[in-house]
Amino acid sequence: MTKPEFNERESARPDLLCFLVAIAAASYALTNEWRVDHVVQCSRQWLKKNRIKMDWLDRVRIGQLALKIASKDLLEAGVAVRLSSVNALFTSEMELNESSTMVQRMMALCHDAL
Repeated sequence: MTKPEFNERESARPDLLCFLVAIAAASYALTNEWRVDHVVQCSRQWLKKNRIKMDWLDRVRIGQLALKIASKDLLEAGVAVRLSSVNALFTSEMELNESSTMVQRMMALCHDAL
C-alpha cells in the first residue's frame, strides 16, 4: 500500500484515521452507502474535540485513506462490519471502543497505512 504524503508530519494520525475508518464502515453498514460527507463532518468534530489543527489538504487525504481502508482493506483483513456489530465499535461518548477486537484490527491496519 502506498503511504500518503502529508503536508505536515503530525497529520499522520492513526487515531483519527481509525476513527474515520470505523465511522465510514459503520455508516455503510447502516445505510449501504459510502458517505463522504459523514467522514468530513466526523473528521471536523474529532479534530475540534481533541483540540487539534490540521492542514485542509491533509484532512482530505486522511479522509480519502479512511474511505479506501473501510471499503477495501477491512474485508481483505477479515474485518466485516455488520449492522449488528456497529454498536461494539464505539463507546457511549462516540469514541472508539479500544477493547473491541474489530477496533484493534482496524487500528493495526491504520498504523500500517501511515
